[in-house]
Amino acid sequence: MTGSSLGALAGQFRQGRPKRGIAAICSAHPLVLRAAIAHAVRAGTAVLIEATCNQVNHRGGYTGMLPADFAALVHAIAADEDLPRERILLGGDHLGPNPWRKQDEESAMREAEAMVTAYVAAGFTKIHLDASMGCAGEPDGLDDETTAHRAARLAAAAEKAARKHGVTPPVYIIGTEVPPPGGADHVLSAIEPTGAAAAKKTIDVHRRVFEAAGLTDAFARVIALVVQPGVEFGNGNVILYDRAKAASLSEVLAREPQFVFEAHSTDYQGRRPLRALVEDGFSILKVGPELTFALREALYALDLIASDLVEGYGERPLYHALETAMMSEPADWNRHYGGPPAEQRLQRHYSYSDRSRYYWAKPPVQAAVERLFQALSGQVVPVTLLRQHLPSRLDLAGQRLDPAAVAQEAVERVVEDYHAACHGGDKQQ
Repeated sequence: MTGSSLGALAGQFRQGRPKRGIAAICSAHPLVLRAAIAHAVRAGTAVLIEATCNQVNHRGGYTGMLPADFAALVHAIAADEDLPRERILLGGDHLGPNPWRKQDEESAMREAEAMVTAYVAAGFTKIHLDASMGCAGEPDGLDDETTAHRAARLAAAAEKAARKHGVTPPVYIIGTEVPPPGGADHVLSAIEPTGAAAAKKTIDVHRRVFEAAGLTDAFARVIALVVQPGVEFGNGNVILYDRAKAASLSEVLAREPQFVFEAHSTDYQGRRPLRALVEDGFSILKVGPELTFALREALYALDLIASDLVEGYGERPLYHALETAMMSEPADWNRHYGGPPAEQRLQRHYSYSDRSRYYWAKPPVQAAVERLFQALSGQVVPVTLLRQHLPSRLDLAGQRLDPAAVAQEAVERVVEDYHAACHGGDKQQ
C-alpha cells in the first residue's frame, strides 16, 4: 500500500484475495513510532500513524505538540530509519469538539475547526470527523443529524485548509458509534455490534447533509465508517471478535461500495480475531494502548534485570519513577481506576487501558528510562536471569545487551500481529 491508496481500501476489500487492510498506529511515544516505522521498512509497506485530538492539537494537547510538531517527529524518525516520506500516512483521530466539550457548542466547534485546519495544513491526509459527543448542556451522545451537521462543518474547514495550503485534500472517516478512547473503565461481559440499520442510517444522513452543504466532493472521499464490531477491552479483560454477531453489519458494505469499516479498540485481540475483522470488511484496525502496554512490559522486565544485575542501580527505580509521576498528577488515571488503594496501584501499572502511557514524557520518567538504558547497555545477562524476568527473550543470553532495541522489538511484535492480520498472514495466536 502506498501513500495514495487509502482511498482504494474499499475496492481492495471487494476484489482482493486475500483481503487486505491497514493498521492505524495511535501513539506519540518515540519508541513506538520508531518500532512501527522500522517494521514498515523491513516489510516494504506504508505505515499509518495517527494522533488524537487530546494528544495533539492546535493548542498543544497533552503531549505539548502541535500537529506540525507531531508530523516533524514522525518524519525525523522515518528519515533516520530510511523510510521514504511517500510511505508515511498521517491521520487525525477523533477530530472534533471533544477536548473542549465542557464549553458551549459554538465555542467548542470553533476550537475543533481550528484543530482540523492545523492538521490538514501539517499534511495529515486521513481525518476522522468525530462530532458525536455532546458539549455543555447537551447529552453525552448526539443523534446522527446533529453529528452529521457538525462533521460537515469540520469537513468544510478541512477543505478550505487544503485549498489555502496547496495540499492534497484528505480522505475522511465518519461514524457516530465511537468506542471510548483508551478502552472501557470497567469489567466487560459482552459488547453488541452496531446494528446494520443504524450503520446504514449514519451513512445516509451524512451523505444528505454533506450534499446539502455543497460538500459532495468531500463526501466522495469518505472512505470508512466507524462502527462497533463487538470488540473492546476493559482494565482487566478483553472481548474478542465474534464474526457471527457482526454478520449483518458486514452485509451493509455490499450496499455501500464506497465504504469499509474502521474498528477502534482492537488492542489485545491477537492475530486470528484481527484477521477475521479484516476479512469481514473492518479494513482499518486502530491500535494504541497495546503498543505502550508491550513497551511497558519490556521496560519493567529490564528494570527488574538491572535491579538484580547492576550494583548500585537500586530496586526498580523506573517503576518507582512512574508511580511517583502518576501519583503527583493523577488526573489522567484517577477517574478510570476504582477500588481500594492496592487495586488502584495495580491498575495504574498493569491495566489494559494503560493510562501510564500519559506519563512517559514526564522528565523524571524519561530520566529513569535513560538511566536504565545506560545501566544495561553492553551488559551480558545470564540466561537464568532472562528466564526469571524476560523468558520470551532467551535468545539474548550471552550477548551484549542493547536495552533500547529490546524495548523496541517488544512493540514490533505487536505491530507484526497487525501486519499479518492485514496482509493475510497465516501465523495464528
